[in-house]
Amino acid sequence: MTKHPIEHVIAKADTAIVHEDFDTLINIYSDDAVLVIKPGMNAIGKVQIRKAYEAIASHFNHTLHIEQAGMKILEAGDTALVVAKTVVSASNIPATERSATYVFKKNLSGDWLCQIDNSYGHDQ
Repeated sequence: MTKHPIEHVIAKADTAIVHEDFDTLINIYSDDAVLVIKPGMNAIGKVQIRKAYEAIASHFNHTLHIEQAGMKILEAGDTALVVAKTVVSASNIPATERSATYVFKKNLSGDWLCQIDNSYGHDQ
């Protein structure tokens, strides 16, 4: 079964987060994207999102590991909603499954960019 292009983008993002490759990571976001850092705290735009990921890496002692445990993608035109089970672990936290939600938008070049990233999870 062929993977949806967004699954490849999310895998690329997960790898970039683990390797702290913030240049690659930030390019999966639209210019005006929103990242939920934790409930009530968002980073808006690429500059804030990059700073947030740098702080997140530090918070997790540069040992953050992310993997996907399944996802569903609902696509309508140039917009897609992704509901995923994401497993997050680090040296200072046990493996935790989160119910992540993402919104992607296809740009004029046909690339899927993340508009809204609530990888923190909506169970909170």
